[in-house]
Amino acid sequence: MASPCAWLCSTCSKWVKKMSKLIRGGRVIDPASGLDDLHDILIDGDRIRAIGPPGSLEEKSDTSFEVIEANDLWVVPGLIDLHTHLREPGEEYKETVLTGSQAAAAGGFTAVCCMPNTKPVNDNSAVTDLILRRAAEADLVRVFPVGAVSQGQKGEMLAEYAELKEAGVVAVSDDGQAVMNSQLMRRALEYAQVFDLPVISHAEDRDLAGDGVMHEGVVSTRLGLREIPGAAEDIMVFRDCSLASLTGGRLHIAHVSSGGAVELVRIFKARGVRVTAEATPHHFTLTDETLENFDTNLKVNPPIRSASDLAAIQQGLADGTIDAIATDHAPHSTIEKDVEFDYAAFGMIGLETALPLTLRLVDQGILSPLEAIAKLTSNPARIIGIDLGRLAPGLPADVTIIDPKREFTVDVNQFRSKSRNSPFHGWDLRGKAVMVLRDGIVIFAD
Repeated sequence: MASPCAWLCSTCSKWVKKMSKLIRGGRVIDPASGLDDLHDILIDGDRIRAIGPPGSLEEKSDTSFEVIEANDLWVVPGLIDLHTHLREPGEEYKETVLTGSQAAAAGGFTAVCCMPNTKPVNDNSAVTDLILRRAAEADLVRVFPVGAVSQGQKGEMLAEYAELKEAGVVAVSDDGQAVMNSQLMRRALEYAQVFDLPVISHAEDRDLAGDGVMHEGVVSTRLGLREIPGAAEDIMVFRDCSLASLTGGRLHIAHVSSGGAVELVRIFKARGVRVTAEATPHHFTLTDETLENFDTNLKVNPPIRSASDLAAIQQGLADGTIDAIATDHAPHSTIEKDVEFDYAAFGMIGLETALPLTLRLVDQGILSPLEAIAKLTSNPARIIGIDLGRLAPGLPADVTIIDPKREFTVDVNQFRSKSRNSPFHGWDLRGKAVMVLRDGIVIFAD
């Protein structure tokens, strides 16, 4: 029985949130089960009750239900971002847990992992608790904190993983700062195993990268900008994969940007090492040629690299070497970005453009829809060990509905994020989340 009033009815909003929902007639893409077909999904409360062929679920609910028509739309598990910077605590003028959650929901995400390089660093339960309280207050996407590998991210002493795990972290990382001490990295991989936590590596030899600001190559020579060679990444990927092999620890390589790093991950995976990897949309979409106009929004770490590196990343995504697509959403204000290129902060925002940029890989025939969605849902969930990222009866009703044909022009001034540091302003893209549900509640609709 369909609801007698529209789902956006303000007078019935509380009732509508609690009632059953039938998502009808959509193309359900669930990589975890291999499902890619027209199906209906029945949601009771905060859980998925049933999934079945069109028209087969109408009589399964014993209460009134709201019908969400999904004809010509994709219905997928809620997207999960492994790599987000929410900036709270300490730099709330750039982003907060609330505004970052709003941006994530608008981008189709129902869960994000927030990196620990806050101020103070998330190396203790007090900071973790604060982040989780802010997430509960926002009541939008699920926020999974990542704890620091080392105290203060100084690379000198390990943080207390037992305390962090109990507080709710899902991984440890010194993201933004490479762990230069190999002995400390070894101990991190060993200690994290006790708590079944992956160690997320920011793979960068800081001595080799020096004070570089862009990829080393012909373009950097022409522009006269200081360089970061691909070898700075490759060396640390080799070291960390070797240490994962030695210790048996779970290693995840963040924001892979070089062709050499892709090949190293491929080799160590073939040896049975417990290593996974992620790539960002900007690294599989842009090349260093785009820096010709000195747009500081293109200054990221690791840097945007050459066309051959981009091709290697796309191939790594296609053959499964790279498991996940993550945003590395890094908000900065104009204070940090509207300066000379050498002095600008590293980072760009990405939560609200990641999905359409990923769907470009589908349009280009590099990934199938099932493969693309896997890298945004089931694979990230597997990497951090959470039972999300799939559609099945009994699971939380985290669902993203996508219009793969929706065309739009990126306008950073319309972003939900506090920051505007995106190089994709003015780009014409296709594919957009039009409705996002977390625990059966609509947290975004367009």
